[in-house]
Amino acid sequence: MSIIKVDRVSKLYRTSEIETLALENVNFTIDKGEFVSVMGPSGCGKSTLLNIVGLLDKPTQGTVEIAGTDPTGLRDSKLAAFRNANIGFIFQNFHLIPSLNVADNVALPLLYRKNAPSGSKRQELIRDVLEKVGLTHRQRHYPSQLSGGQCQRVAIARAIIGNPSIILADEPTGNLDSKMSAEIMEILHKLNREEQRTILMVTHNEQQAAETDRVMRFFDGRQISNH
Repeated sequence: MSIIKVDRVSKLYRTSEIETLALENVNFTIDKGEFVSVMGPSGCGKSTLLNIVGLLDKPTQGTVEIAGTDPTGLRDSKLAAFRNANIGFIFQNFHLIPSLNVADNVALPLLYRKNAPSGSKRQELIRDVLEKVGLTHRQRHYPSQLSGGQCQRVAIARAIIGNPSIILADEPTGNLDSKMSAEIMEILHKLNREEQRTILMVTHNEQQAAETDRVMRFFDGRQISNH
């Protein structure tokens, strides 16, 4: 059963002086529980694709369905709620808020939900996701007190606290050394294997890509393989 469907998607950026075709006629489906990598040289459209699948940007042409829903016609507030419920994001630069401690950073997605849990239930959810990434002892620390690998673990915990079925990861190990990278990938594979979370990951790392179910390769905005 497909959980992500991209149909004839193109993305054209226009300025007063130039047009840039970032994606051209991209087509693919991803089944529930798949772990799929996206590879290609810098500037080939990988991050644009992730933004479109993540409903942060809209295609110029074509459609994207998430969990059987075409969100094209949703108003901004409903689109944000749909995205929050279905998709978790992990970024290369972590995007943690420096003034918030680990627990508060992790809990951020819950603040944008109607009837979000509070009190003891919220604390239970925070402890649960931090346990999955091995950081229960760091709840009161701030991002500046953590290593890069620990910051990425916090980002993963934040991505999954709302229990989304899809995780989008944009170069999740790009700023980490090989040891930390291996630990982050182990967490992602465990989430995929044990919880059947669907993961779409942009990477430049051939070894990491080879360990996923499938690799989609892009060049100059065009999808050139899907194996």
